Order: sequence, then C-alpha cells, then structure tokens
Amino acid sequence: MKTIPILFTFDASLELAAGVCFTSLLESADPSTFYDIFVLHSPACDFSESRLNELPERYGNCRLTFRKVEGEFVGGYEVRGIPETAYYRLLSPELIPEYDKLLYSDVDVIIREDLGKFYELDLGENFFAGVDNCSRLRPGFRDYIGKTLGLDWQKGYFYSGNLIINSALLREGGLLNEFRALAKNDYLYQDMDIINIACNGRILPLGPSYCMSVQLYDLIVDRRAEMEEIYGKEEIDRALSCGIVHYNGAKPWKEACPNMDIWWDCYRRSIFFDERFCRDFWVGQRDSLEKLSLLKRIKLLLRYPLDRWAK
Repeated sequence: MKTIPILFTFDASLELAAGVCFTSLLESADPSTFYDIFVLHSPACDFSESRLNELPERYGNCRLTFRKVEGEFVGGYEVRGIPETAYYRLLSPELIPEYDKLLYSDVDVIIREDLGKFYELDLGENFFAGVDNCSRLRPGFRDYIGKTLGLDWQKGYFYSGNLIINSALLREGGLLNEFRALAKNDYLYQDMDIINIACNGRILPLGPSYCMSVQLYDLIVDRRAEMEEIYGKEEIDRALSCGIVHYNGAKPWKEACPNMDIWWDCYRRSIFFDERFCRDFWVGQRDSLEKLSLLKRIKLLLRYPLDRWAK
C-alpha cells in the first residue's frame, strides 16, 4: 500500500464540490493507493457534521483530516470571489509538517486517474511542479506576465489549482515568509501570481493532463496541432481521456460549461447526490435556453464542441 498525501483548501460554500472531487479521487485510485487527505480551512468553518466524514468508511482507501488555519492571511487580498483560503496552500509545508512532499488540488476538479505517478516524480531543486498555462499561445496573457508581473514568460506561468509541493525544500529555502509578504499585495490571480513570482524558474513543468483548465481545453480543441507539437499526441490524448479536468471558469453545478457532463456523472455517484437539486438544475438550464434568441442558441452550439457527444 502506498500512501499519498493530498491537500485541499476550501470553505463551507464548496462542500458539495469537495464531495464530488473526493469521490472522483477515491474512485480512480489504484487498489494499492491510500490517500491521506488534508483540508485546511478557516476558523469560521465547522466540518464536524459534514457528510465528507463518511468518505473514509465508504471507500476505505483514505483518511480525512480537517485543520483550522488561524491568524494567517487575515485581510489578504480577495478578488473574483476567491476567498482567503486560497492562500493556505502557500503555508502547507508548515501546516502539514508530517510530509516532505504533498499533492495539492482545488475542489472544482474531477480526477480521473490514480495520482501515484505524479507523487513519485523527483522534483529535484524545484519548489513546485505544475502545469504551464501555455502563454506561448496566449499573447494577451504574455503581456500580463511580462508587463504586470515583470516575469519572463518563457520560463512559464503555472496554474496553482493542481500542484506538487516540495515541502522540504520550501521550508529550507525560507520561501514561506516571502509568500506571507507577497500576499499583502493586490495580485489579480492571488496565490497563483505569488507562486510564479517567488518561484519563477524553479517550477517543474507537467503536461496538461495534471490540470486541464478551461483555457487549455479550448487550445486543445481549437489549436490541436500546435498543442500536440508542444506536448505530443499521447499527452494531449491523456488530458482528454483520463486527465484532471479543472473547472477554473464556470462551475458545472451552477451553469452550463464545457465538460460539465464529466462532473455530473461523478456527482450522481457521490454522497451528495440529490434528485431535487439535479432536477432543478436541469430544468433551470432548459428554461434559460428557451428564453434565448435563435442567434444566441447558434452561438452557444458553436462555442461548445459537440464531438465528445458523438464518441
């Protein structure tokens, strides 16, 4: 049995998303994998009565530990509806001292394969491993990286939604206090900007299968040949078939979005499945579509690829 520690940070508003995410994590685990799951949360949250606590008994291949984070990042910059808890991953080497290496994941994801191969990667002298947002194909974001953050985009700009954290090296390198200081600034992408600023050039690049964001999915669909030239056909196929799907834009439990079928399939198997919630969501989507003009309906169909439904 191999133990893989994995960290999540969220508040009570994301309990449903966490339940579906954890379900995907545990259902896709190899028989020999045991996940040691940590949840860092604010003192305002109480998960003692949460249905999430049923997961270890239901699946048997995990342990679930909730830890309150007090006095850290109070008053930290919040934007785009992302709360203070987003910063907690930055201090995980201190808050979870049991391990020298951790996996981190947001909860607005679906995990479709065992994560052992990622945890076993040798990070060397890199502080993190993560997925580049492919700014080489996104000129607008290159401007943000270079002009706003003052970074060299050619060294990559990495998503913070799925990370491998070199906790031992971060503790030794004194990066945690730098994270604390940077968190006082008003960065648009908060913890993600902080990680890329403090660790520029020392983040190990992973393929998009470890964090297939909305933006990367769009690039794969619209510019497949260029993405295959960068990552190779096998990695692109893996991202589409069994990689981690990250809903870092619209949330599938709130509104229609690409790959929402993957999330809803997992939701139906989760401990949070509720017929009324499911029915009300889809009725709401139907009613919203019926109110759209014909032109808007056509634009919606063009925006959402239909090829996955034909497979």
